[in-house]
Amino acid sequence: MMLTLVIGQPTYRTSTYDAEANDEQLALNLDFIDELRDQSNMRNVAYKQHIAKYYDTRVKPCAFETGDWVMRKVSLATKNPTEGTLGPTWEGPYEITKVCRPGTHQLRDPKGKTLPHPWNADHLKYYFK
Repeated sequence: MMLTLVIGQPTYRTSTYDAEANDEQLALNLDFIDELRDQSNMRNVAYKQHIAKYYDTRVKPCAFETGDWVMRKVSLATKNPTEGTLGPTWEGPYEITKVCRPGTHQLRDPKGKTLPHPWNADHLKYYFK
């Protein structure tokens, strides 16, 4: 669509404008909109696969087994409030007594007391004796 303005000099665009050809092109573009949507969806899927592959190559899997000794990250719930910011960031050691599911482990302290709930492997690291 083109707005006509009163201008002293006609331009190339205003002199070659054809309303019927413009309407045909708009109708043709509407016919191809589904194909363009499919192409953009395929590009989006390929991009997501590329990002997932990039991420997966850099992830370091952490597989603890029963009997391994680990340190547990100190969280806000387990942190001693009197220690402030200079307190330890890891506590333990703890022994892994059971693998509940991959990445989730039941822990036991050296005195034999089992912790009440399982811990995620993201919050654990190996303890080397």
